[in-house]
Amino acid sequence: MEFNILVINPGAGSTRVTIYKNTKPILEENIRHSADELRQFPKIIDQYQWRKDKVIDFLKNKNFDLKTFSAVVGRGGPFKPLKSGTYLVNEKLIEDIKNGNYQSEHPSLLGAMIAKEIADGLKINAYFVDPVSVDEFWKLSRFSGLKEINRKALSHALNVRMVAKKTAKKLKKPYNKCNFIIVHLGTGITVAAHLKGKQVDSSNANEDGPFSPQRTGALPTIPLVELCFSGKYQASEIKKKLLREGGLLSYLGTDDIQEVEKRISNGDTYAELVYNTLIYQIAKEVGAYAVVLKGKIDAIIITGGIAHSKTFVAILKSWIKFLCPRFCVYPGEGEMEALALGVLRVLQSEEEPREYQ
Repeated sequence: MEFNILVINPGAGSTRVTIYKNTKPILEENIRHSADELRQFPKIIDQYQWRKDKVIDFLKNKNFDLKTFSAVVGRGGPFKPLKSGTYLVNEKLIEDIKNGNYQSEHPSLLGAMIAKEIADGLKINAYFVDPVSVDEFWKLSRFSGLKEINRKALSHALNVRMVAKKTAKKLKKPYNKCNFIIVHLGTGITVAAHLKGKQVDSSNANEDGPFSPQRTGALPTIPLVELCFSGKYQASEIKKKLLREGGLLSYLGTDDIQEVEKRISNGDTYAELVYNTLIYQIAKEVGAYAVVLKGKIDAIIITGGIAHSKTFVAILKSWIKFLCPRFCVYPGEGEMEALALGVLRVLQSEEEPREYQ
């Protein structure tokens, strides 16, 4: 049977929409959102109607018959810790999102909400697959250094698991026998250690690790405390600075790597310094996760939107090539494909959907 699957992926700087006919994408669009547009919304949740309307407008402009959809799938967000798999979007999940019962704010929270509203209107099911909150951490990964605070398993799990499985297949080795360090380079950055098919530790782009195009990553704690209690900012404003106005955007006023590389080519030495510092911080994080695997690494995998930049990837490799000679680079995101395949397995009765509880 042929199934039309609507895939919706809200990210920090865009909402990606793809229609799959089984495994084949037949219509796709990356609806870009500028930093100026996003600044009008105090909270991520406030973007819901605006982003949903853009998805609907795109489909209408393409004259696509919504009644032909078999299912709608949205990217899973930083929900509570969950097992990997394909989940039905139910009212319990929507209620938790609206009530703030999740681990952190991220646009991916909106994926399930948009999918659910569209699917309900068509009387079909909505799903999410391998959410940001997939948790396979071992106990060593949870300690932060302060008893009151635990580290959270929040990562780009969807794309990371996809490229890990692709690499295992390329190596002709079972995924559960492989050790990988995976670097997802997006508006947020994940560096993860996969030990025998499980993501036992990873950076959390919202709270630690390297800075990224929009996020601060780890910060010196005492100056951060002083900033929080300076009287200049509300808590919501501090979170906004950390998650949406940090990193490249803070230093250079842009989160666009291509724009930064253009400035460098035009002689901007400060942009070059910030660019190289970003790479340096990522490389240090890769070194840390090499320790997690005790140096037994089958491959270092580089993926995400920034991986389209051959210059960026080449400089990063120059820092970390001594750790492992085998690199696998997957430019862009495999998230849309992973979402579609997760739902297709359910539609074809190859696996049962999980229920969010």
